[in-house]
Amino acid sequence: MRKAIVSVIGKDQVGIIAKVTTVLADRNINILDISQTILQDFFTMMMVIDVTNLKDLESLQQELNELGKSIGVVITVQLEEIFRAMHRV
Repeated sequence: MRKAIVSVIGKDQVGIIAKVTTVLADRNINILDISQTILQDFFTMMMVIDVTNLKDLESLQQELNELGKSIGVVITVQLEEIFRAMHRV
């Protein structure tokens, strides 16, 4: 299984989770794990998603970037192996 990590950070507002997960559902992408929290007025969320059948990760990243800009959050998508390499202790 090929996995990717989606992170979302920004000012809290209604509908962030709904909008991000709608993009994933429209592409038939399964969410394997999700964690979200609100620290004061700041929203943070991380998801592990199954991208095994996704042909173009870059287009997903672009669509989520555009969504992030429109709702005022930063959304990143990284393949799991890249995420692990960048966050190795």
